[in-house]
Amino acid sequence: MSVRSAPGEFWDDLTTPERGVTVFIAFAALLLLLSLVTGRLGPTYFLYVVGLAGMYALLSFGLNSQWGFTGLINFSVAAFFGVGAYGAALMSGNTSPIAGDYLPIFGLVVALILAATLALLIGVPTLRLRADYLAIASLGLAEVVRLLVLNERQWTNGSAGVRGIPSFFEGWPLLSTLPSTMPGLEIVVIPGIPIVLDTAFWRALLNVALVLALVGGSYAVLKRAHRSPWGRVLRTIRSDEDLARALGKNTYSFKMQSFVLGSLIMALAGVFYAHLNLYVSPGDLDPITTFYVWVAVILGGSGSNRGALFGGIIVVAIREGTRFLNDIMIPVGVSPVRYVPLPFDVAPLRLLLIGVIIILVIRFRPQGVLPPQRELIWPSSVDDAAPQRPESGVRDTKAGEDE
Repeated sequence: MSVRSAPGEFWDDLTTPERGVTVFIAFAALLLLLSLVTGRLGPTYFLYVVGLAGMYALLSFGLNSQWGFTGLINFSVAAFFGVGAYGAALMSGNTSPIAGDYLPIFGLVVALILAATLALLIGVPTLRLRADYLAIASLGLAEVVRLLVLNERQWTNGSAGVRGIPSFFEGWPLLSTLPSTMPGLEIVVIPGIPIVLDTAFWRALLNVALVLALVGGSYAVLKRAHRSPWGRVLRTIRSDEDLARALGKNTYSFKMQSFVLGSLIMALAGVFYAHLNLYVSPGDLDPITTFYVWVAVILGGSGSNRGALFGGIIVVAIREGTRFLNDIMIPVGVSPVRYVPLPFDVAPLRLLLIGVIIILVIRFRPQGVLPPQRELIWPSSVDDAAPQRPESGVRDTKAGEDE
């Protein structure tokens, strides 16, 4: 059902969680618009946050294709993210100790090759065993990759990181010079509070276009794969691997395909981050990244692509939104009323807030906010191919014929 053709029917067709998510997105969009208009949020920083949300959506898609589709417990999200980021940075950054100054597209290819190779190396010895072994191996892999990046200075520049990374569209015709050729604009909605659109804004807009293309392409591929026979085999493996094996399926091969696919999507997120931040360091491989991505998948709904997208956005909203909570002023006194800041620092409480959200989800919505049931049904099978209810029953037809 289309929103444009029949908005009332579209709303009636939504489930209660889907309506809640729709209202939340509308409220968040209105809040962001007011923040932009009133000058509390700069347009360039806003686009940067959108880019981070897209990056976490990609990471959530990657983990969802492993854990949500196949039941593979991967605790090395940060490792594949870091491989993607460093693969792109070491090929294109001008402080790279091994390459540098290549076009970013070569960094993308190298990052994907490294991620696929690493996934095969960790998957070959573990995917034939129980899921517990993959969890243990992936947990160790994340720390091994971080320590290698930190200590192998001749390859990665060590703790200094890699700087001088160009934007992703460097060297592209037209797009590489577009931000500098675009005119600076100043939009005034509220007198005295101009909204400035300068070169940094247009560069951030290109980054947003890139991440939207990556997220849209990944979502389309995973949506199609989830409903395909390949996706059905993966769901069978997650539910009962012995049953899938008894049906003649090579479960090891299917698990390997799912693991490599998810790792490649995580590496895509790392490539985007390198060209968004223009600097990568060992600190970007912090295990907290893996924690955030697991929270996003659990919150949105394991196995749900829509849920992974929604969960990634929520995680970024909590991470970045808590930075502004310290600006909240509370009234003190009666006459005259004075406004003072909060007596404690709110921003470090983001982990506590995320923990509370996990507890609430597990307690009241263990399947996630947007479970995957609706995603597993082809729309045509519901709208066109569903059997119609007969006007009369079999007994009524038989009685009419006897008369």
